[in-house]
Amino acid sequence: MSETAWRLTIFLGVLLIMVLWEFFSPKRKPRYSRKQRWPANLAIVAVDTVLLRIIAPVGLTGVALVASENGWGLFHYLSKAGTEMPFWLAMGVSIVLLDIVIYWQHRLFHRIPLLWRMHRVHHADPDFDVTTGLRFHPAEIVLSFFIKAAAILALGAPALGVIVFEIILNACSLFNHGNVALPKPVEKLVRKVLITQELHRIHHSTEKEETNSNYGFSVSWWDHLFRSFTAKPKAGSDNVDIGLNEYRDAKLTTKLWGLLKIPFTRN
Repeated sequence: MSETAWRLTIFLGVLLIMVLWEFFSPKRKPRYSRKQRWPANLAIVAVDTVLLRIIAPVGLTGVALVASENGWGLFHYLSKAGTEMPFWLAMGVSIVLLDIVIYWQHRLFHRIPLLWRMHRVHHADPDFDVTTGLRFHPAEIVLSFFIKAAAILALGAPALGVIVFEIILNACSLFNHGNVALPKPVEKLVRKVLITQELHRIHHSTEKEETNSNYGFSVSWWDHLFRSFTAKPKAGSDNVDIGLNEYRDAKLTTKLWGLLKIPFTRN
């Protein structure tokens, strides 16, 4: 099976599981129906995908292969110096370091005003469900690609490690944006390793100090390590106000053209 087939199969499988879970056991009653929100959230994914194919047709795996062919990056340098790292270790280290890069990328997108203008498209979603995990402005997607590409080149990350990392990242984003809740005893254990729905819902709170916490997309370790972890929201799990107070107009927050315009509005 090709890389594309593997990635698409796992992506669609996780998406289907989360959609069914939300349908049969939703955590919260949404402000808007799926019919009102999902077309824009799914359409922006299509825009992102087409744009990336045009700008970077080789993808991140291609970047890793180019680094390998030219001997670029830390792991290839170590190999030339006679201290080659075992493949399995290079893979594991690559996945961990790329995840830390994504954590800091996410944190900077909140802290730097110009980057926040792009990222607020994601946070302006008035509801929180699996499609929120897909809702990113094309400008952010393109910039994120180049940040990850730079990290892959610097590391000389193996192509297989990049594929596994991308699969994990996408699956975790779908999982932790779900409008669902794990049983409390299970959630208490899972959050020690992964960012759960309960933790990531806090990140989508209208409370600024809560929004500026729980930046992890996969594991919760980096939020603990870099002191950005929030265990509980002020309003309680069932009463977190989702979205951005300055973006409550449905024409902006639930329509594709509105999502594309958000970075250029003055709010």
